[in-house]
Parts: sequence; structure tokens; C-alpha cells
Amino acid sequence: MSQPESTTLVKDIGEKGLLERLQQFCPPEIVGDDAAVVTTQPGKSLVVTTDMLVDEVHFGDRTTTPEAAGWRAAAANLSDLAAMGASPLGITIALGVPNDTPVNWIEQLYQGITQCLQKFDTFVIGGDVCRSSVKTIAITAFGEVHPERIIRRSTAQVGDAIVATGVHGASRAGLELLLQLETRQSFSNSTQQKLIQAHQHPQPRLDVLPILWEIISQFQHQTENANTCIHVAGMDSSDGLADAVLQICQMSQVGARVERSLIPLPDELKNWSSQQALEWALYGGEDFELVLCLPPDPAQALVQRLGKGAAIVGEITNDSEVYLVDQTGKTPDEVLSLKRGFQHF
Repeated sequence: MSQPESTTLVKDIGEKGLLERLQQFCPPEIVGDDAAVVTTQPGKSLVVTTDMLVDEVHFGDRTTTPEAAGWRAAAANLSDLAAMGASPLGITIALGVPNDTPVNWIEQLYQGITQCLQKFDTFVIGGDVCRSSVKTIAITAFGEVHPERIIRRSTAQVGDAIVATGVHGASRAGLELLLQLETRQSFSNSTQQKLIQAHQHPQPRLDVLPILWEIISQFQHQTENANTCIHVAGMDSSDGLADAVLQICQMSQVGARVERSLIPLPDELKNWSSQQALEWALYGGEDFELVLCLPPDPAQALVQRLGKGAAIVGEITNDSEVYLVDQTGKTPDEVLSLKRGFQHF
């Protein structure tokens, strides 16, 4: 028997269920992607995204310096803009902290934020501060995109190649090294630092966009009709590679087949534990790569231009599920599920 609405708790419906309920308060054409798109003038659209980081949920003293927490907060928002095809314009910050927080902690936090933003000529343009029992960083990022270059989750088509723009699993491995000291014994000092760096200072893939649009433009001009639009669907992999493919397929009402041997793993993990590395790549999250679905030829050209780490990991199908497959036949097909990824509730 279902619970009465008055007694239903957030933990009863979970993160996805809560988001579904909140979406009813938004125009349906706005929600569902990594960010909202608002048309402001002909030929330009404003892209807006908000992301919140909470102490002991997204960062903590054991795993994250204040500078790294700031970098990660900025990177998460810039990655959402990249996932929409947008160029960043600026961010605002809403900061909540206990009144006994050292001022130096806050200054280091903002230093990390600005260091990440400076890479992309972006600035803090406003915000707010308030007293809170828990350190909370909420960032709203603003970007701009040409309407014809908006990347959405809902436009994947059967036959598309699925591109991962870089390796997956490195951030989750870095977090494991920070949390489990005994795990460090399996890795050299240089490898430890590289994986920890991947977790603490992820790189939003805004650099992919100019390369993507250049390739798309080239292929469009090669077609009989130069005005033919080559579609690109996608999102970022902040919640893991499996989550990204599943979310795209759900919004596009398609299925997919992902080949396990093609998933790009960090070199440092390939000879450690292949099954654990695969699990981290699929469900670990916070690698902040882009997962893009587009026709095979431009997809292959994009992978070649991006170089090491980028890979075509599968294809969009007319199945009703997303399968992890093994072309060698040694491992049976596995249905990927959103339930295996991180959930807040």
C-alpha cells in the first residue's frame, strides 16, 4: 500500500523521484538537460545551470583542501555548460558557512574557484553569503550558445556512435586513495598523485566544443546539402559513464550497446583490478568528461582529433535497454541501471 502524501519522506522516493516532482513546477521545454536554455535574442541563447556542494557530502577535510573544493565546485558548473555546447560568461556564488569558519578557509575556497575559471576567461560576477550549520557552496553559472549548437540529451538517433571524450574511473580511484590509506600501497607515489589530482582538480571539457563544431561543419559541407544539420546529443559524465548513456537513452527513447573493452580506463588502473576499474568508470562519477552521440564518421574524426583517452564506446540502438556487452563472448551481456550510481537519498 502506498504511503499517504503527508507522510511520504524524501528517502521514500529518492533523488530521481524528488527531481521528477520538482520538475512539475518548471516549463517542460526547459528542464531535462544539464542546464536550462533561455532564448534572449535572435542567434543567441542564455544557458543557466546551478550546482551545490555540501560539506561531508561532496567534499571534506579528509579528501579535499578548501582550494580543491573551490576548483571542483567551479568545474562541475563549467562542465554542465560544456555539456550543453555553451561558452561560459560568469558565475555567481551563494556561500553558507558556520560563524566559526576560518576566513582563510573561505579565501582559499575562492582562490580555487577563480583558478579554475581563469583557464576559461570567466569570472565571479556576484553572489551571497549567510550563516549555516554546514558549509555549503551553491554556484550558478551562465553561458551562451548559438541555438543550432545546443547539445541536448533527447536527440540521439539509432545508429549513432557513443563517444567518451576521455578516460573514466580516475576520479573515483583518487577518492579511494584518499579514503583508504591501505589502497595506496598498490600504487607508486607518482600514480597516487595523478589519480588524486584527477579527483581534486577535474577538467571541464570546454576545449572539446570548438573541435566538435569544426568537424561538424566540415562534414556538413561534404554532404550534398550543405544546410543539412548533423545532430549531436550528449551530457557530461559527472555521475558516471553508465549514468550519462542511460540518461541520454531515456530522454531520446532509444537503447544502446556499450562495449566493455572500448571504455577508456586510466593507464594506472589497467593492470590493477580490471573489474573494479570498470565499475568505477561506469558508476564512480566526477570525471566530468563529455558523452556525445553523433553519426559514426564525424564521431571517429572527433576521437582522432581529441587523441589518447577519447574513444567510441558503443552505439545507439532501438533496444529498450542499455547493455554492457563483451565482443569476445567471455562475459554475458549486462543491463546497465541508474540505480547502481550514486544517489543522494
